[in-house]
Formats: sequence, structure tokens, C-alpha cells
Amino acid sequence: MLLHVIFWYGVLLFYTYFFGVDSSDYSYVRNFSFFLMPITIATTYVFIYKIIPDYLIPKRYFLFSLYSLYTFIISAYLIVISVFYGLVYLSNFEHTNMAPISKSLLFVAISVYLVVIIVSAFKLLKLNLKHAEDTKKLETKILETQLKLKEQELNYLKMQIHPHFLFNTLNTMYGFALKKADETPEMILKLSNLLDYLLYQVDKPFVALQDEINHIDDYIVLEKMRFNDTLQINFETKNILEDVKIPPMLMLPFIENSFKHGSLKNGVLHINIKLYCEDKNIFFDIENTTSDNLASKNGIGLENIKKRLNLLYKDKHQLDIEHTNGIFKVHLKLMTN
Repeated sequence: MLLHVIFWYGVLLFYTYFFGVDSSDYSYVRNFSFFLMPITIATTYVFIYKIIPDYLIPKRYFLFSLYSLYTFIISAYLIVISVFYGLVYLSNFEHTNMAPISKSLLFVAISVYLVVIIVSAFKLLKLNLKHAEDTKKLETKILETQLKLKEQELNYLKMQIHPHFLFNTLNTMYGFALKKADETPEMILKLSNLLDYLLYQVDKPFVALQDEINHIDDYIVLEKMRFNDTLQINFETKNILEDVKIPPMLMLPFIENSFKHGSLKNGVLHINIKLYCEDKNIFFDIENTTSDNLASKNGIGLENIKKRLNLLYKDKHQLDIEHTNGIFKVHLKLMTN
């Protein structure tokens, strides 16, 4: 309210200065300016509080044009009356006694509509800024909702991966326990390390790549015990950067899949794994011997990992899977920069 009073007081000063040019009759100029003020205020408020918000902003252009025309006609009629007011009441029908600029209907109309246009432009700017702010808030809420949904989906996928992994490992340990194998204590120790990783690391959004490699090493040791002489595996790592991080258990389902769906050729399951970094990008290659009837069975772990990749590395990963000549190959590239 105070800002409105200050603004209209400024407009009154403008009118007084504008119509006082080349005139020494301060009383005339003051009264004429006061007479114009209600016309200017009414016209301005009709535009900024009714016509613009109700018709221009909602894009009801026909009604906006129609009511703008009505307002212009009424305000123009009142401006004509103001000129006659100056002639009849302020100068006693003496045209020469009128302030020079107030004699011109055009200049009087320009002074009034100039104020209306300036205030209306400011109102439009304010409404646009408010609309932009509301839009930004809405986009932020939508983004937050999407992130929460993605987080829930990731948690759901992790819940599927963990039981699947534990089921396979416990089955292996059960077989060793039945045989009362000497390797059983070592298997329990390795499983303990894996469970520690699952319980305390897997809920983190990212872990060091080296931690993931250590986790994979423990898993491979367990599988070597299970396969014994029927497994030939090579796990090669190169140029592992300390500051590179990845989501936990991102690569293990690929390795699990190679053991679960791999096939023995000449009595041996062959698995080759390469993991290396180049220019902040992570490259993961794995291939294993398989048969035609097993190649199409990806397993729940592999399907889940595809969904996780799409959620975590959308447009920032490349996954190629192929099966040729009894070899199942996976090539994964993660762009972390």
C-alpha cells in the first residue's frame, strides 16, 4: 500500500512538472493534475487487476481486446472532460489562461496512457517472473519425485540381487559341508567378508572401484573352491584409479551369470574377466564358454543389472552382449566423467 502511495505521488509530481511547462499559474496546474489523477488511477487499476490477469494471461485475447476497447473509450471520454474542466472551471472559458500543454487533448491523453502502459508492463513482468518461479518450483518437485521413485526402484532391484547372490553362495557352502571338505572354514571366512560388504557397503550410493574388485576376488575364490579342477578363470585388472567410484555390486551379476549359465567345454569352464580404466572411463569385459540352449538365459541378476545401468548411467554407459561360437561375451563401458 505504501509503495502505491509513493508511486502515485510521483505521478502527481510528474503531471505538475509536465503541465507546468511554459505556465506560471501553479494553482491551475495543480488542480488540473489532481483532476487527472483519479482517471489515471482508475484506468491503470482496471488494466493491472482485471483485464491483464483475467483475459491477457489466460490468453482470452478476444475478451482482452474487447474490454481494453471499452476501457479506452471510457478513459478517453474522461480525458476530454478533464480538458473541458480546465477550460470551464480553471480558466473561466479563457483559452489563453489555460496551461499550454493542457490545451492539447493529444498531450493529455499521452500523459495518462504513458502511465498506464508503464504500470501494465511492470505488472506483466511481475506476473511472468512469478510464473517462471512457480514453474521452477513445479519442475523441482517433479524432479524430486522422480529421484525418489528411482531410489525406490534401485532399492527394489538390490533386494532382488542380494537374495539371489546369497542363495548361490549358500548352495555352494552346503555342498562342501556335505562332503566335509577342508576348504569349508575358508569358505565361511570368504562368505563372512562378502556379507560384511553386503550389509555395510551395498547401501551406499557409490563405493571405491578397488573395494568392488576385492569383493569380486572373494566371490571368485568361493567359486574356485566349488568348481575345483573344472574351472579356468583369469581376472585381470589394470590402471585402477583410486578416485573412481561405482555403485556397489554393479558388476557381480555379470560374473555370477558366467558361472551359473556357463558350460564346460572339454570338462572345463573357461572365464576371462578384464577390468581397467581409461580417461576416467571404466571398461569391463567378461566372456565364458556356454552352449546354445543356455546362452539365452540371462538370469535375474543380469536383467536387474540392465535396469540399474539405465537408472544410474542413463546415456552414460554402453552395454554389448553377444553369443558366438559357444562364447558368451559382455562388454560394458561406464562414463564417469
